[in-house]
Amino acid sequence: MSGSSHLARSLRLLAAAALPTLIPAGAFAAEIDGGALSPWWGLPFAGILLSIALLPLLAPSFWHHHDGKVSAAWALAFLLPFAAIHGIGLAGMQLVHALLAEYIPFILLLTALFVVAGGIHIRGNLHGSPGLNTAILAIGAALASLMGTTGASMLLIRPLIRANDNRRHRVHVIVFFIFIVSNVGGSLTPLGDPPLFLGFLKGVDFFWTARHIALDTLFIVGILLALFYALDRRYYRKEGVLPIDPTPDSRGLRFEGAANFWLLGGIVGLVLMSGIWKSPIRFDILGTEVGLPGLVRDLGLVGITLLSLKITAPQVHADNQFSWAPMAEVAKLFAGIFLTIIPVIAMLRAGAQGPFGAIVSAVTRPDGQPDPAMYFWATGVLSSFLDNAPTYLVFFNTAGGDAQALMGPQAATLAAISAGAVFMGANTYIGNAPNLMVKAIAESRGVRMPSFFGYMMWSGAILVPLFILSTFIFFR
Repeated sequence: MSGSSHLARSLRLLAAAALPTLIPAGAFAAEIDGGALSPWWGLPFAGILLSIALLPLLAPSFWHHHDGKVSAAWALAFLLPFAAIHGIGLAGMQLVHALLAEYIPFILLLTALFVVAGGIHIRGNLHGSPGLNTAILAIGAALASLMGTTGASMLLIRPLIRANDNRRHRVHVIVFFIFIVSNVGGSLTPLGDPPLFLGFLKGVDFFWTARHIALDTLFIVGILLALFYALDRRYYRKEGVLPIDPTPDSRGLRFEGAANFWLLGGIVGLVLMSGIWKSPIRFDILGTEVGLPGLVRDLGLVGITLLSLKITAPQVHADNQFSWAPMAEVAKLFAGIFLTIIPVIAMLRAGAQGPFGAIVSAVTRPDGQPDPAMYFWATGVLSSFLDNAPTYLVFFNTAGGDAQALMGPQAATLAAISAGAVFMGANTYIGNAPNLMVKAIAESRGVRMPSFFGYMMWSGAILVPLFILSTFIFFR
């Protein structure tokens, strides 16, 4: 299914959500009793995550053509038995809640950032000296929290490759780009990385992560930039450059599609508005409460997406090799993830006495208090091999799922969950969606990127020691 059809489906669902029902608010509200569920209900969630992690490696052709079918199959593996056992009414309410409260806002934000970033093209040729490369990575780290790790990665990866196409050794440039721009740089706002936007939808303040993990982020990014500069300077001095630059020089740099920067500001404003504006107007959709601020935000994001598509010249999209395929894949896979995670969240909320009590106990100190260091590593390790957005949700709910408590007395725990999900997505190619996108673009431009395990050697040698050091400094 094309990305545009996914967007159309989201628009139809959102339009339906805008119409208040005649049923009183809360009349159909129902919670799943997670303590009464069997752990086997978590199998579809585990299945879809393992499919995402393994099938692209073991059966790439099958996965490329049937990823949406695999996602739908796992979603139905939860929904159909659940409806048969617990009733169509409860299953339907959980489906509506997952779509309206989480999936549609999530996909609309990603789509807006994806389209706006795809409408900006940097034209011109830079020369990849160590200082320039380090500056691009630093700029990318700053942009990642404003336009998302995907947006910043897609904006900067092609100019960075062009700048270094006369260098003999370029792999380290792309690897550090993935570390910094595609992951760690997106840790300061809900716009930066999908896990943080899910936390925002759950009630975490927009600027909370910037206030609580800014030092952690600056620590990691600062050391990575220093390491990169030293390594790149060594290669540059040792190897020099090729006698002929494959990219001809041009008169400076210019941004094509620069009007999209204004639209990017509109996205930031809409998300901020939805967190600040408190309106008493609520619509009840089969037990799911849809607030007016969130509705205005989502309609605004749709408007920005359509406006960007209208005002961006076709040549800009062609030069950026813009395609709906990455967004379509994300939309299909996350539809299955947001549905199959429903029973998992319910069981985690049941606490130490619930079906997943062992997980809760593993991240809890003997005195019953959460252990931030364990949350950091548990969230991080799973984010390295699964997707970091659902991993964030799992441990957010393991810690109680109450945003006010997590921002207050348990702030250290929420900081650990947020940092683990965003930082350690860089440990593997499959930890965060932009990682694979950057790898694919680099390989299409002739860069021989490391294999899956070859990349892990880079991350194991550079990132893991940094994360261990961060644990002792920030999460004890």
